[in-house]
Amino acid sequence: MKLDNIKIYAETLEDRALEQFNKAMSLDCNIQGALMPDAHTGYTLPIGAVIKSNGIVFPSYVGYDIGCGMCAVKLDITKDCIDLEKLKEHILKTIPIGFNRHSSPLKLNQDISKVSNILVSYIKSTAEYQIGTLGGGNHFIEIGESENDKCLWIVIHSGSRGLGHKVASHYMDLALFENIDTQKLKDEFYIGRKIFKDRNINAYKIAESKYIETQLKKQVKNKEGHYGFNINSDSGKKYLIDMNFCLDYALENRKTMIARIYEGIFNQKVCKMDMKHFINRNHNHAELKDNFVIHRKGATHAEKDMYGVVPGNMVDGSFIVKGKGNPESMCSSSHGAGRVLSRIKAKETLNLEEFKRQTKHLVANHSDLNLDEAPEAYKNIFEVMRLQENLVSIIDRSIPILNIKGN
Repeated sequence: MKLDNIKIYAETLEDRALEQFNKAMSLDCNIQGALMPDAHTGYTLPIGAVIKSNGIVFPSYVGYDIGCGMCAVKLDITKDCIDLEKLKEHILKTIPIGFNRHSSPLKLNQDISKVSNILVSYIKSTAEYQIGTLGGGNHFIEIGESENDKCLWIVIHSGSRGLGHKVASHYMDLALFENIDTQKLKDEFYIGRKIFKDRNINAYKIAESKYIETQLKKQVKNKEGHYGFNINSDSGKKYLIDMNFCLDYALENRKTMIARIYEGIFNQKVCKMDMKHFINRNHNHAELKDNFVIHRKGATHAEKDMYGVVPGNMVDGSFIVKGKGNPESMCSSSHGAGRVLSRIKAKETLNLEEFKRQTKHLVANHSDLNLDEAPEAYKNIFEVMRLQENLVSIIDRSIPILNIKGN
């Protein structure tokens, strides 16, 4: 274990999350690691993990929702300028949420000429219909008041929708297959079948091929493992191209939603409205630095003076931050508060009436199904921010007044 190159900022951490982190750091190619204050158990890696690898990119370290992240835009108006109920109606009318999508495709502003063939048909059949859609789970659209001057913030948490999942699934399978020792499988098949091979070599080769194929299919269940590509390999280069396409798509997705919200405010005949500040920061990606790969899974890029957004919960809102470029965290910070209760556990244990009381001041689309997003399902965001004082500076806080959940 590379203890000199490990930094853990979390004060509370499940044993399973630590096991996942230690497994990653036991690999020779992984030379530095950090766990953010919001870290908690994920698959393969904990959510809130940052891993620096020497020349290897791991699709499972980036995860399924490639490019999932935050956009925030500050406006020069206050809540007195708009009707929040009308704005909510406009958002729900123009931005599909949950599993919904647009009935007609929207033109993408991205060049698809370099992406893998597996993506081209998916982009036409699905991604073009999902651009400018929120998704579900913990994704949200929020209008908040600046703690500094009461001007409004638009804050969005969303990702690459099904596109990222498509890329992740394909390359996790490929990484697994490329890392399996097929010669070992051939040797296993050979044992006890030597006579068969001597009598009919062609039949033997066909049976051997079927055996290897069957064994590979069985091992697909384990694809969420520590399987990677050399960044200079054909597969590694293709993964990075497709991953970066997903990052661009996720940004375009959030920008499209911001444009819809902006339109809804402008339609209320707000005479003057300028965007004072735009921030985009994703928290599921792999960043190349020289011959190294910095994987951030549920962690936010936080170079020196780089702006970011750290969401807490639908009551306490989101922190606008500026990075300090701390090398111990590989210039990273938390991506939010981090869950302390699973969705199932939250619905089993949290009080619905208390949740309604906490959020009654919000203009929202909430239902009883949103109990798993109650503030108590997450770590205390103020404590999380205290634990990362060496990683980011707090610039402002957006305090929610309108909240749309993906359901």
